[in-house]
Order: sequence, then structure tokens, then C-alpha cells
Amino acid sequence: MRIAFCCTGTEPEPWLQGLRAALPQAQVALWQRGAAPADYALVWAPPQLFFDEQPQLKAVFAIGAGVDALLKLRLPPNAALVRLDDAGMAVQMAEYVCHAVIRHFREFDVYAAETRQGQWSSHQPRHRVDFPVGVMGLGVLGQRVARALSQFEFPVNGWSRSPRALDGVRTFSGPAQLDGFLSSSRVLVNLLPLTLDTQGIMNRATLSRLLPGGYVINVARGAHLVDEDLLALLESGHLAGAMLDVFRVEPLPPGHPFWQQPKITITPHTAARTLRATSIAQIAGKIEALERGGPVAGRVDAGRGY
Repeated sequence: MRIAFCCTGTEPEPWLQGLRAALPQAQVALWQRGAAPADYALVWAPPQLFFDEQPQLKAVFAIGAGVDALLKLRLPPNAALVRLDDAGMAVQMAEYVCHAVIRHFREFDVYAAETRQGQWSSHQPRHRVDFPVGVMGLGVLGQRVARALSQFEFPVNGWSRSPRALDGVRTFSGPAQLDGFLSSSRVLVNLLPLTLDTQGIMNRATLSRLLPGGYVINVARGAHLVDEDLLALLESGHLAGAMLDVFRVEPLPPGHPFWQQPKITITPHTAARTLRATSIAQIAGKIEALERGGPVAGRVDAGRGY
């Protein structure tokens, strides 16, 4: 069994060593042009040439949460595309989102600005009932985030493409219920997969439906958000602020207006990082299951885009 590693921007040696330890029966190698045919591949931002040279692959494993970039490539016709189920990212995402929501709700940014100026002040406490949080996307990460928010006693709404039931969460589904979901939420958290249907879904029309003084948290993909529409709604005052971890162009260019908007908090795509050891263990288990002819979780439906 041969495994190829083709992950742009990733230090390969720790991954190769981990895979060899987890699958001692396999030949694991860093992909180079003209390399021997492999049975399985671990990829992140691979070139099209990699797949052109490896048409016999049985399965391709993405080492990150999103697969939208891979679906733009011509993949081997018989290869299953498999994403990570969690690999330690869900708890990180829950930490990030809860931090962002609480930071805004408790006005910690305001207090920080005032104390930097030597001001000792007090603000009226806000009420959680007035800050319903809408989680858009109820996959593995979205469900973990929604459950974590409910532990802080925020009213939590959830929206997904197909109906889902989640304890402590008021759920909405499908295009017909999107307006109701948005108009019932003051804070919007985006955890949707990026597909043709969801590209630009956070635009002037949808963000305007949030309750006045809305707050936007985007931890999915930059292309979900129409940048100009967010800026306009911040300027108008309909939105109170945003915390953004993902952008259409990364790194975010120095001249981008997001840098100059004080109501926007920027983080450098760090909400949830791939944990190498956990990911290797999960991928190794899935390879062994495929070798036995068994099912694996995380298979991507190319038609749906996730």
C-alpha cells in the first residue's frame, strides 16, 4: 500500500513520520513529479498535476475542514474524497466563537479601550435574552458551537440545508426558513460549507434581516461574505461589529478596508487549526477501514459540495 503526501505550505516530515508509525505496512512518501502511483493521498492545496499523475487513487484525504478548493480540481474518477470529521477542530471552534460572542456581549472591547485611556467606568449589564445567537451550518463543527453557546444560556438558533434536531437549539432549515432564522438572531455565526449555493450568502439583503445592532462572526470561508455589504451595514449602524477569521484573499492585503474599520476584529485564519496527531490517527483508521472494504465517515458528496 502506497500513500502520497501533497500538502502545500505544510512541513511534511512530522506528517510522514506519524503516518509511518500509524501504518507501518504502508510506503509513505512526499509526492514529487513523476512519483510512483499511490493508493491513497493526503492533500492540502495540491496542484492539478498531482491528480493528473495519480488517476488510480482509491481515496483522497483533505487535512483541513473545507474541501471547496479541491472540488474545483479534476479529481481521479474512482477516488473517494474524504474530509476530517473533527480532529480536534470542533473544540477550538467552540472556544473561538464563544470568546467572540462573550467579548461582544460583555463589551470587553469597550472596557479595554476605556482602560487604555485611564478611564474607570461601568456600563449597564446586557441581558442574554436580547442576544439570540444564530449558528448558520449545523455540521460537526456547527453543532459543537451551538451546544457550547447554549451552556452560557444564550438563546441559540440553528440553520441548515436539511432539517436537524438539536437539544437546546431552535432549528430552521432550507431557503424557506432562512429569513425567519435571520430575523430571530442578533449575532450571526457562519459555519457553512462553501458551495455555489452559499457563496456570498452573507450580503446586504441577508445581513439586513438580523436584529438591529447585529454582530457577525465568520469562521467558515471568506467567499461567504460580500465585503462591501458588511462595510456598508457597519457604517449605517445596522450592524454593531464583526469578528472575521477568514477572507476572500489570504493573507488579507494591507490596503483592505477591513484593516481600517474599528468595528471589525481580524484574526489570521486561526479559529481552528488542524491537530496533526489526531488527524493522522483518524486518517489511518479510515485507510484501514477502506482496505477492509468497510464504510468511512466524512465522504464528500461532490453534488452537494460537502
